[in-house]
Amino acid sequence: MVDGPNAITNGPTRDRVLWEYRTAAAAMCQGKFDIAKEYLDDALLTLQGIYGPDPEARKARGYFTAEAKKTFIGEPYERCMAYFYRGVIYWMDGQLDNARACFRSAEFEDSDTENHQYAGDYVLCDYLDGLATTKLGGDGSDAYKRAVNNATNARPGSLRINMPPYDPKANVIFILQFGPGPTKYATGQYGQELRFRTTPPAIFSVRIKTGTMDFTIAPCDDLDFQATTRGGRVMDHILGNKAVFKTATDVAGNVALIGGTVAAASSQGTTGRAVGAGIAFAGLVSKIISAATTPEADTRCWDNLPQYISFAAVPMPVGEHVVTIEFLDRSGAPIANLTKVITVNVTTTDRYKVVFVCDQSTTPQTQ
Repeated sequence: MVDGPNAITNGPTRDRVLWEYRTAAAAMCQGKFDIAKEYLDDALLTLQGIYGPDPEARKARGYFTAEAKKTFIGEPYERCMAYFYRGVIYWMDGQLDNARACFRSAEFEDSDTENHQYAGDYVLCDYLDGLATTKLGGDGSDAYKRAVNNATNARPGSLRINMPPYDPKANVIFILQFGPGPTKYATGQYGQELRFRTTPPAIFSVRIKTGTMDFTIAPCDDLDFQATTRGGRVMDHILGNKAVFKTATDVAGNVALIGGTVAAASSQGTTGRAVGAGIAFAGLVSKIISAATTPEADTRCWDNLPQYISFAAVPMPVGEHVVTIEFLDRSGAPIANLTKVITVNVTTTDRYKVVFVCDQSTTPQTQ
């Protein structure tokens, strides 16, 4: 919350969105939703216009500009989370139509709209899309079915929640996130292969306790799963071409440079020496081109995202409610120092109260 605003104001322009993402996520965990809203709005404004007019993005699509030189907008899972957070804040403000638009945009960012090989598979985005539609008087059944299907087709071994039918009596939604999210690193001869790693989770579920309610929920979405299983990605394809191009030009340069030099040295005629010198010069040019190619993957990372996101929707009467949220380990025991105590102020049963909590949230807090 100190370095972020400073980097946004004074840092490289190409990193501005990255720091807006990070600062917004930190603000969410501190309950500073107005600050998060400001940074997310600016980041999404950049994201929505990045593919066409941004000159650095166009350069990065060429062979001779490093990926890290382009304006950062993030991998699909990072862009999805920017829309997801903004949708949560819109819902907090009672703007269900805008919230729904954000959840749909999140799924769009996770879809292959060019080749139609795969569609977005975030459980919560579809579920909340359908819930908002239902609350607005529409038919949210299609979105609900997609959410159920995505939850059913989870990665083997991952923890997934059973998606409950929409409850018309529920008026409080808990959005929960926990665990450290994916980070990036590069492998390959030229550092051209973008890969992800996630710290093994300590938290496997969450318990919510208030009044007569006491229940446990599992994760809905796993960002490690999202980061590593989205199909062919355009930037991967370009980076792969860059690496192949660099190898090909480097090898061709070696062959031409050596062959041309040998031909020039062994030739007894002026023409032969000239041809040999020309081949060697072409090899030198090829080597220069190879050296100028920069296939390194962009490992800049939105590094304060969670691994898991989940939710609960419950009916609560008007009034103040003290809610205890415990983050549980694999055995179901609360993890020390992570329990949150939140005062939830429900002012009406006619609209949803949205409560956002993460394992890094400040406590106690009022929402």
